[in-house]
Amino acid sequence: MNTDAIPFNKPFRAPGELDNLGEVLASSHVHGDGRFTNAATAKLKQITHAPHALLTTSCTHALELGGLLLELQPGDEVILPSFTFPSPASSVALRGATCVFVDIDDSTGNIDPAAVAEAITEKTKAVVVMHYGGVAADMGPLLDLAAEHCFAIVEDNAHGLGGSWQGRPLGTIGTIGALSFHDTKNVHAGEGGALLLSDDILMMRAEIMREKGTDRARFLRGEVDKYGWQDIGSSYLPSELNAAVLDAQLASFDVIQAGRHRVWDSYARALPAWAQRNGVRQMNVPADREHTAHLFYLRMPTEETRDSFIGHMRQRGIATPFHYVPLGTSPAGSKMGRTPKPCVRSAEFSETVVRLPIWPAMTDDHIARVLDGVTAFVA
Repeated sequence: MNTDAIPFNKPFRAPGELDNLGEVLASSHVHGDGRFTNAATAKLKQITHAPHALLTTSCTHALELGGLLLELQPGDEVILPSFTFPSPASSVALRGATCVFVDIDDSTGNIDPAAVAEAITEKTKAVVVMHYGGVAADMGPLLDLAAEHCFAIVEDNAHGLGGSWQGRPLGTIGTIGALSFHDTKNVHAGEGGALLLSDDILMMRAEIMREKGTDRARFLRGEVDKYGWQDIGSSYLPSELNAAVLDAQLASFDVIQAGRHRVWDSYARALPAWAQRNGVRQMNVPADREHTAHLFYLRMPTEETRDSFIGHMRQRGIATPFHYVPLGTSPAGSKMGRTPKPCVRSAEFSETVVRLPIWPAMTDDHIARVLDGVTAFVA
C-alpha cells in the first residue's frame, strides 16, 4: 500500500515560470511595474472583468490599501464576520477604526446579512465580506443594506478568484475587492495580492497610495514631467519576480481550476452516504453561485469527533487541518473590536470544520486514499 504522505496543499508549478524569472533576472528591470506586472494585471482583469486592478505584495496589503481609500479613522466602525482570517480586522484596526464582529450563516461559513443588519449604527463605515472557500456570500441583502445605510462593501476574496454570485465575478461586486496570491491559494506567486476597483477616482488615489504616496506611475506613463509626494501611502508594489511567477500562473488558470474541480467533484460524489450515516455535513454551494474549489470541508458532529478524525487521517499520512479561530473571542479582537451579540454559529463552525486535501496535481491514487481514509472513520 502506498504510504507516502498526502499534504493538505501543494503549490502549483506553472509552465513558463522559470523562463519568466530568467527574463526578469537577465533584464535591468527587477522592481515592479514592468512587463510582467502589466501582463499579469491584464490577465487578472480578463478573468475578473474588473475595470481596474492593481497588484500588491499581499492580500493583507490590498485590504490595508482599501482602508486608506475608505479613509477609515477613529470613531468609524467596520462590521466583519467573526469567523475569518485576521487580515481584514487588522486593516481596520490600523486606521484606528473599531471592528464589529458578527455571526455567520451556518450553511456556508459566510457573514450573515441578518446579523449585519442588527449591528449597523450611525458609525458604520463599511462591511467586510469574506467569500469562504470560494463560495459567495449572500450578496443581495448586503447590497440592499449598503444602499440604504450608505456604507462601503469590501470583498475579502482571498479564496474566490474565478467564483461568481448570480453571474457576477467575486471581488467586483462591492466597492473594493482584495485577492490573495499566497502559495496556499489556487493561483499563487509565493506571496502576493491584488486590489480590484470599479471607481475611476478610487483607482487614481490607489495608484498613488500603492507607490509610497507618489505619482510615479503617471510619470512613467509620461503624463507628468516629474513625480512627487501626493498623498499618504506605502510600498505595496510587488517586484517583477513575483509578477513573473503570477503571470505564468494566470496563464494556466483554466488548467488549475479544472484540476481542483476534479478533486472537489470526486469528494462530493463519493461522500454523501458516509456523511449521512455519521451525522457529518458536507460543504454547501447554493445554486446561484459558482465556487472555486478552493476548499472542500466537512462539518463534524462535535469538536471531539473532529479532533478524532484529524488524528485518524494523520495516522494514514493525510493532512486534514481545521481552520480559523473566531476573531471576536481572540485577545486582539477583544482589545480592538466589539461583539454586539455572541457569535454562537461562528464558534460551532470553528469547532467542527475540517478540510480535506485539494490541489490540482492530486492523482487518482491520492483521491482514492483520501476517500478510503474518510469512509473508514466512524463518528
